[in-house]
Amino acid sequence: MSNKTDDIILLISLARISFLNLTEKLNLLKKLDSYNDLAILSIEDIKNITSRNIRAVWDGRQNLLAARKEAAILEAKKIKYLLYGDEAYPALLKETPNAPFMLFYTGDASCLIGRTVSVVGTRRIAPEAKRAAVQFAYDAACDGCTVVSGLAKGVDGAAHTGAVNARFDSFEDIVSAEGRTAAVLPCGIDTVVPSGHKALAEQIVRTGGCIVSEYVPGTPAENWRFVQRNRIVAALSPATVVIQAPDGSGALITAQYALDYSRDVVFHKAAFSRNAEDVRSLVKSQLAKDFAAGNVSKGKIENTCEKYIEAGAPIIENYKEYCDCMTALPGTYSLKNEQLNLF
Repeated sequence: MSNKTDDIILLISLARISFLNLTEKLNLLKKLDSYNDLAILSIEDIKNITSRNIRAVWDGRQNLLAARKEAAILEAKKIKYLLYGDEAYPALLKETPNAPFMLFYTGDASCLIGRTVSVVGTRRIAPEAKRAAVQFAYDAACDGCTVVSGLAKGVDGAAHTGAVNARFDSFEDIVSAEGRTAAVLPCGIDTVVPSGHKALAEQIVRTGGCIVSEYVPGTPAENWRFVQRNRIVAALSPATVVIQAPDGSGALITAQYALDYSRDVVFHKAAFSRNAEDVRSLVKSQLAKDFAAGNVSKGKIENTCEKYIEAGAPIIENYKEYCDCMTALPGTYSLKNEQLNLF
């Protein structure tokens, strides 16, 4: 077994420990000479090293066995990775709290180093929002910007499609499109979720983009991992554009992450079309029932588009307006478009 293989197994062994944060993993990495050093540690040893009272079940030997299998998958499927601290690790992501210890990827991760814009929205996409997402991403790619999203149905898929279409048109010399698209998964890098987007994922890679995940191969897509995925989508760009988002949606969770990271949040006018408002009304009604039954939190029902607009988030109609918005003085663009009249 090569030293490189040994190193990968050690890194994966650390990456898969969910109860350790980034700083703790990096500190452990400095203290360990091999994956065997980690495997023989007890939970008490880890508590002493981290100086934290960790409540977790830990079996170092089982963790090592799993890491060996996952390393074999990486090699068999030619999956690459970036370690926190690597020169190619995306700078915007690196500066956020508890950034991923490792980023696993297929395709060309260099697209995450240049200009990026995150595009998010609901799965219950309105026709106007679908057209808006495709066109916005198409124009962004033509401008050399990488479109970041989550590969979900609805707005995510439409955004990836727009960027991919621009690249294909560029191959035919119809347009000049240097921009690409990157999809962040809520599961292991060896799986595409949803499965219906496998062809789209292949197109993303074929057109120079990438599929990325912080999770080791074989990790299932559980609900909480979608939220964790959203933080990476927000972190990878200086701005997040919300195409359509009902109250309490995952897209608005991404918007909140963006604000937490001192990034811009921008809304597309399509988010307030009649069809989009119909979806919002249905979701709002269901949320009210769920809240009354104690199934959702007050914070979820209060996470609305209005919350961000009233705080100054601008509304744009196309990619050109987005660019104008990003170059305008803070707080001035929203005053120009009289956006509050929408409500």
